[in-house]
This record gives sequence, C-alpha cells and structure tokens, in this order.
Amino acid sequence: MPVREIAGVQVDFDAEGFMTNPDQWNEEIAKVLAAEEGISQLTEGHWQVIHFIREDYKEKGQAPTIRRMNKVGNIATKDLYEWFPKGPAKKAARIAGLGKPQGCV
Repeated sequence: MPVREIAGVQVDFDAEGFMTNPDQWNEEIAKVLAAEEGISQLTEGHWQVIHFIREDYKEKGQAPTIRRMNKVGNIATKDLYEWFPKGPAKKAARIAGLGKPQGCV
C-alpha cells in the first residue's frame, strides 16, 4: 500500500490511487488530488459533490454511483461531467478521499 505525504499528512493509497483511509482526508488534500486530476480550482459545485459523496459514504459505506448522485444528491449528470470530466464518479471519489465506486472499471 503506497504512502504519500500530502499537505503534511501521511496518506495511504491503493494501487489505483484511491485513498484507503477516508479519515486521513481534509480539504487541503482534496485540492492537491484535484490538481493531479487536472482540476486547477475546486468551485462551489465541486465542493457540493465532494461533501455529498462523503456524507453518503458515511451512511452507505461506499462511494455513490452517478445515478445515486443524480437521484439522492440532486446533482445533474451534465454538471458532474462538467466538473469532473472523463469519469466523474471515479474522479470525485478520488478527490473526496474515498475508494473506487462500485461498478467503475
């Protein structure tokens, strides 16, 4: 399990680059991970998604799918793809410090 120091915190990752301990996450880490995903600045929309999926993870024990973000989080698919292009569920989960969403390849 790779370990990296980000924003002064030792962070555990799996082989695919997802954090393995969501409790290590903070907003400074999110900003660094977003930059690594090609997102230079996290907007209010990004934070809405990030906070929703972290709360949903606490309730369900896994990162939500795009469908769940639509239905439960009331977040439009077009917005997800605008904010997290080329794989919004995976990118959002990675930036939010969660594991890979179920059903993602």
